[in-house]
Amino acid sequence: MEMFLFLLAPFVASLILTGIHAYLGVHVVERGVIFVDLALAQIAALGAVLAVVYGLDPHGGESYWISLGFTFLGAAIFAVARTRRGHIPQEAFIGIAYAVASAMAILLMSKATGETEHLKDMLVGNILAVSWAEVRKTALLYGVVGLFHYMFRKNFLLISMNHEKAESLGINVRLWDFLFYASFGFVVTSSVAIAGVLLVFCYLIVPSVGAMLFADRIGPRLAIGWTMGTLVSALGCYLSVLLDTPTGATIVVTFGAVLLLMFVLHLVVHHRRDARALRGAVSAHGELPPEGVVETRR
Repeated sequence: MEMFLFLLAPFVASLILTGIHAYLGVHVVERGVIFVDLALAQIAALGAVLAVVYGLDPHGGESYWISLGFTFLGAAIFAVARTRRGHIPQEAFIGIAYAVASAMAILLMSKATGETEHLKDMLVGNILAVSWAEVRKTALLYGVVGLFHYMFRKNFLLISMNHEKAESLGINVRLWDFLFYASFGFVVTSSVAIAGVLLVFCYLIVPSVGAMLFADRIGPRLAIGWTMGTLVSALGCYLSVLLDTPTGATIVVTFGAVLLLMFVLHLVVHHRRDARALRGAVSAHGELPPEGVVETRR
């Protein structure tokens, strides 16, 4: 019971992270901007470093709004970076932004050596230390972001799934891209402070990738992603306490192990499906089918 009470707030926080990040992960994977959350998190960290250099509390409200302002700047850059012809991959701009923001943060941190531990804690995070006040605040913020995305889900999904069609329909893609990345920035800025960069990245990408192994439509993907995130969060928190290991790293490794098991299951399911297709083709033709028949039936 004591362990249950101790893990309850971190587990609820992980459920909130799962809910919003599994949804945003669908968009991120479809857009092919896998590392956008790392880049936005690093840009937010750059804002926090700048606040510390000017003597502000790294955990205070002013530092948060400065970080968020930097995140909005990154959102504007990424929205403009999607070129119409696509001759330069958007991921290239994201990588450049991440590298430059990291280098600038290192330069600024050299001027504020006394606060490097606070900044490290902000980036690494410690979900076990989350308070119920933080859980309530995060739930409210993510609820607003989720409602915003639900209200305009048609535009967001169309742009993520079929960028060319969205442009042909006259949708202002860059404006909606900015709104997507700006709302994404709200989530990342808050999530990183709670869980750290690596764990936030896993919540964003791993459930979506795992769901894509078994589903093509958005609804089933979200259901699989939310289920996976919930189970992994519970197991990771439990193993962290049981093994006395860092919680964030434990959940990340648990995500990796579960995704590996899902991939093996995916291979087994497809192998059986191919075998059934081959047997069906043999029974229909009375012999091994010509090359390409099995693939056509699949």
